[in-house]
Amino acid sequence: MRALLKPYPQRDLGIVLLRPPADMLQHFSGKRLLITDEPAELRGTADGLVPVEAQPLSRDPRLAPFLSSERVIGLAGGWDALKLWVKRNRGCQCTDFGGLYHHHELVQVRRARGTVSLCWSHDNEYRDKESAKLDAAALANVTEFVTEAIRARSRLPDGHRLTLPELCWWATSKGLAAQLPEEIICEALGVKYRAPGTQMKESDTNPYEKEPREALVSNIKPVLALAIDPETPESFLLRPKRRRYENTKYTQWVKRQPCCACGNGSDDPHHITGNGFGGMATKAHDLFVIPLCRRCHDSLHANTQDWEKEHGTQEHLLLTTLDRALAMGVIATGKAK
Repeated sequence: MRALLKPYPQRDLGIVLLRPPADMLQHFSGKRLLITDEPAELRGTADGLVPVEAQPLSRDPRLAPFLSSERVIGLAGGWDALKLWVKRNRGCQCTDFGGLYHHHELVQVRRARGTVSLCWSHDNEYRDKESAKLDAAALANVTEFVTEAIRARSRLPDGHRLTLPELCWWATSKGLAAQLPEEIICEALGVKYRAPGTQMKESDTNPYEKEPREALVSNIKPVLALAIDPETPESFLLRPKRRRYENTKYTQWVKRQPCCACGNGSDDPHHITGNGFGGMATKAHDLFVIPLCRRCHDSLHANTQDWEKEHGTQEHLLLTTLDRALAMGVIATGKAK
């Protein structure tokens, strides 16, 4: 929540009064607020809530085909989630018909490559009719929805402006890097973009130079690729001997994640203890690890029961870590890769 409010200082009492509009009182229910100076770009704006700015990348025409593709929309939540987002964030988006009149009932209509919000009057007027402005509004809705979904799924705070490297990392983790526009890939790789049909001198050509898209895809390697064998020799034994799974790449990735207790940078991949995991005097599998900083790691081993009461059980934190690894494409089967 961001708001512009005029302060009324009461210097004799040592207090400052703020007078928010009536519809903003719900945001002042006992929580602490950060007060800062009025930014230059908001000078002259009326008091009240400041709407969340659209993600800059959502307005980049180079990214529009990628952000509005069926697969990207599906990964961002699907068309139903887009419709619900438009319903929550948009009033009637038509300004061409009927002057200032808008019916109070709204509907969300699928148009071209997106979804647009219309009141009943404008929905009846423009149903089955072409409108470049409404198609543009629908496309803007879907690109903003997708970029906001990527921000949320990347666990970035509200109001954070998604950067091109963050978008490229999300696309890479979802196996969509090759579908990014060529110009965007060149910008992400720091390579000069050559538009299609650009003529080059023969002396400037390099027959061994890879195309940017090919170079990007060839450099994407899985951190962990699991191969599933449902008929291992141990599967047919009555008392199979346990084999401990080891994977240094995965534990190194876990070590680079935030500590799941305090949120600071982690130092160790902690192999969960107790609950029957691991064998006699052996650690649990390298897949059963959670990221911990040194202080939290020592605290857990000093008193596991009290530590879990404060931060949650090791099993829950393990599932959270595995879910993050799967969602980011760190863990995949050999066939998938």
